[in-house]
Amino acid sequence: MPKVLVLYKTPKSAEAFDKHYMAVHAPLAKKIPGLKAYDISRGGVGTPAGPSGLHLVATLSFDTMDALKAGMGSTEGNAAAADLANFADGGVDLYIFDTQEL
Repeated sequence: MPKVLVLYKTPKSAEAFDKHYMAVHAPLAKKIPGLKAYDISRGGVGTPAGPSGLHLVATLSFDTMDALKAGMGSTEGNAAAADLANFADGGVDLYIFDTQEL
């Protein structure tokens, strides 16, 4: 299943980030065509050694890589991407990959 992994780094204001993310960004992302599943991390994002520099992790899943590309390139996908500048002031990394069950 193709996925987009979004790693949000620690923002200047966690409260402002969370408020915008839940009220504005998540509703935008949920409108991306072809999106099959969308989940986010709860609580702190850590490493085996302790805390990380990440505030939130989001995973968006699609049926096919073509559906992912079409969804991310759609008007709705572009709106979600443009919104990042409005709240992700700590930085954000996006990774696109396909998965294989083992």
